[in-house]
Amino acid sequence: MYVRDFDYALPGHLIAQYPLPERDASRLLLVRREDGAVLDRQFRDLGTVLRSGDLLVLNDTTVIPARLYGVREGGGKAEVLLIAEEARNRWWVLAKPGRSLPVGRRLSFPEGVTAEVVDRGTEGRRLLAFDGAEDIFTLLPRIGEMPLPPYVKRGATRHEPSQDRGIDAERYQTVYAKDAGAIAAPTAGLHFTESLLADLERHGVEMAFLTLHVGVGTFKPVTAAQVREHRMAPERYTISEQTAAAIKRAKTEGRRVVAVGTTTTRALEDAALTTSTVRAGEGTACLFITPGHRFQVVDVLLTNFHLPRSTLFILVCAFAGRDLVLEAYAKAIQARYRFYSYGDAMVIV
Repeated sequence: MYVRDFDYALPGHLIAQYPLPERDASRLLLVRREDGAVLDRQFRDLGTVLRSGDLLVLNDTTVIPARLYGVREGGGKAEVLLIAEEARNRWWVLAKPGRSLPVGRRLSFPEGVTAEVVDRGTEGRRLLAFDGAEDIFTLLPRIGEMPLPPYVKRGATRHEPSQDRGIDAERYQTVYAKDAGAIAAPTAGLHFTESLLADLERHGVEMAFLTLHVGVGTFKPVTAAQVREHRMAPERYTISEQTAAAIKRAKTEGRRVVAVGTTTTRALEDAALTTSTVRAGEGTACLFITPGHRFQVVDVLLTNFHLPRSTLFILVCAFAGRDLVLEAYAKAIQARYRFYSYGDAMVIV
C-alpha cells in the first residue's frame, strides 16, 4: 500500500481554530459499514446511535501544559515542547530554533526557571536540565501552555505565548481527564459533557476508562512511500483490572465495545494482540493499525477527522475501509464539517 492512497484535499477554512461554545454542539457524521450510509447527526444525539448495553471505552489521560516560551542565553526567543521526562527536572524536548540550542546553551523561563541543554538526541531533540524549581512539573500550570497542534494558527506568533490560554486550558482537555502525562488531547473525547455522559448511562451505556499518554509518535508525519515502512513511536498505556473485566463481559455477552478515539483503539488492540483478549496492566503501544488488521476488540469507532496521509487517518481506513472513509470525508467537506482537533466528530458503526 502506498501512503499517497490515503490522501485527500481539505480547504484550509474548514480547519477549526477554536472550540464551539458548547462541547456537545459539534456535528456527528454517522457512517454505517453494513450499507455504506453516511448520515448527518449532532453529537449530543449520540444516545440515538449507541445501544443500551454498549461499552464505551474512554482515554482519561490529562494533557499537560507542555509548551514553554523562554529566552536564549545571549538573546533571542525560544520555544520548547516537553515530550519525555528522563528524571526529575530532566526532560527531552523539541525546541525552536534548534540550530541555536547546542549542548551547553542556557535558557531562561518565567518564574525564575532556567535550563541547560545537556544532550542532543535524534530528530532534533534536546535534553534540558532545569533549575529554579524542586520539580518543574509542578510549575507547568503557571509557566506553560497547552501544546496545540501546528494547524491551530490563531493567537500566537512563532516563539510567543498565545492570548487564549484560558480557553485552551479548559477546552483542550476532556471533562473526565484524570492521569497527567499527555502532550496532545485524545480529541474524540473533547465533545463529551458531564450531562451527556450521565444521559448515556441512563440510556444503558456502560463506561470504562484506560490511560494512554498521547505523545509525538501519534502525530509523527508518515514520510515513507510505502505504508509498511513507517514505524510508530511507542506510547505508554494502562488498563485496569476493572476495565479489562468489563471488556471481557461485553465480548462474552455479544455487546459492542465502542472506542472513543484512535488512542483508545490502539491501546485496546495492542493489549489484545497476542491473546485476542484485553489484558490488564501497563503496556507500550507500538502497533501501527493499517488496512488488513483484524480488529479483536473494537466494534464501533468514535473519532474526529484526521490529517491526510497520517497514521490516524490510515487507522480509520483500516476500520471502515478506505473507499468508504474517503467518501465520508468528501461528504463532510461538502457539508462544511469542522476538521481536526477542535472540529466535529464521526462515528463508524
